[in-house]
Amino acid sequence: MSNATGSSYFNNRFNADTVCEHCEGLVEHEPWCMTREPRVHYAFQIVVDPSKVTLADTLSLHSLGVSWTNAAQNAGALPH
Repeated sequence: MSNATGSSYFNNRFNADTVCEHCEGLVEHEPWCMTREPRVHYAFQIVVDPSKVTLADTLSLHSLGVSWTNAAQNAGALPH
């Protein structure tokens, strides 16, 4: 038996507090996790706060006929 008091002791017990809330990674984040990938983080940001969309993305979306706005604030402005 080895001594478990050393600094290299590995504990493989599951701890719910260490799970990433976005990708559910236990040991490390998934490559697509918003905590690792700036483009995914940006996508999450603009969904939560549409004012964070870049001018370039606003122009691209506009050219496709998309208006990226806060739906909750514009709920009364929706066509009937």
